[in-house]
Amino acid sequence: MPGKTAPEAHVIKFTNCRIVKGDSLVDQDVWIDSTSGKILRDQEAFYGLHMSPDEVIDLEGRILAPGLIDCQLNGAQGFDFSVAHATKAEYDEGLRAVNMGLARTGVTSYLPTVVSSTPEVYHKVLPSLGPSRDKHRSEDGAESLGAHVEGPFLSPGRNGIHKTEVLRLASSPEDLVTCYGQDNLYGPSKTIRLITAAPEVGKMLNNIPHITDQNIIYSIGHSDATYEQALDATDAGATMITHLFNAMRPFYHRNPGIFGLLGQQSEHPRRPFYGVIADGIHLHPTSIRIAYNAHPEGLVLVTDAMRLCGLPDGIYEWTNGERIVKTGARLTLEGSDKIAGSSATLIECVNNFRRWSGASTAQALNAASKTPARLLGLQGVKGELSAGADADFIVLEDEDVQDTGRTLVLKQVWKRGARIWDTGKDGAVV
Repeated sequence: MPGKTAPEAHVIKFTNCRIVKGDSLVDQDVWIDSTSGKILRDQEAFYGLHMSPDEVIDLEGRILAPGLIDCQLNGAQGFDFSVAHATKAEYDEGLRAVNMGLARTGVTSYLPTVVSSTPEVYHKVLPSLGPSRDKHRSEDGAESLGAHVEGPFLSPGRNGIHKTEVLRLASSPEDLVTCYGQDNLYGPSKTIRLITAAPEVGKMLNNIPHITDQNIIYSIGHSDATYEQALDATDAGATMITHLFNAMRPFYHRNPGIFGLLGQQSEHPRRPFYGVIADGIHLHPTSIRIAYNAHPEGLVLVTDAMRLCGLPDGIYEWTNGERIVKTGARLTLEGSDKIAGSSATLIECVNNFRRWSGASTAQALNAASKTPARLLGLQGVKGELSAGADADFIVLEDEDVQDTGRTLVLKQVWKRGARIWDTGKDGAVV
């Protein structure tokens, strides 16, 4: 019986565009194969393979940038990853709505984040949150790259809005298994990609090598660690700091705390990446600028967004019986001034970061695409417009917006070589 014939390539050439290349925007055409969903090497396609584009798209000088990657997202579209549903089918239906909603904001890949919960919740929701690459279609929207579990191995004194009654200690890897579930931690079907934990709590420091041996990223967060304890964590394998400055020991000139890790020599092998929420609420713009100047290559823009994004102001139920007050973009725990996540989109954070940090347009976009891809070990696959990478990208207009100044405005979103969102000439979504 003859083998199946490979599907014929459909080549699209994007021209008259500025693309993100390194720290700059350059004028360059981009060729993709929408059948394979990959970016092509344009010179090789034209001169070597003698290919002609089946379609030419003139972007009229707009910016073509890699699709955005959000490494900390608690929910969206009214759906919370940390809330189990009666059935897996019901949970997965809400997840599909999140994926499409995220795509409309320019996010093409993300880590669904589950906050501190009971083992029962982790065992129920994590099987739905693993990497979706093998079964993902372009029309499904944003793609999960694996789950981020934020807790419950956190410092009770730096818990933020995480409920203290569900926080736990880990003495051995068996405690991780009991909490998250064997299948979510190990083997080819594991769902967890990143764990946020306080290294000084219990014997978590001893567990870091075991976690990283499973190709799971360990991130320091919700922690009262001293600089020395944080340094020990990076020596053990930690490569990330969760939402820098928030829910951690403050910087002090005689003990710089976790922030001090950014002051290590640039060649230090464990100089960590760090998440920054540039929503104008979690951090002062100057704090962001200081961190970026200390370690520009490690800054990862995240939203820490919750399910309340896009919903009207009011009081909403959260997990564990607490309630959240939404006032514009500001989310707080009812009865306190504790910040309870964000309602900003990642492209809004990119725009804020560009205004506040002095970063170039390309550098700001890299902080939400190329840098998180490096954190996740996905260089050459996500976060860049190089040959062989997934054709996940966004089209942007750099406009002068009243009251805010220069603003990157999303025009199109492409996933695996297919256009899945477009404002169109008349503003209509197609």
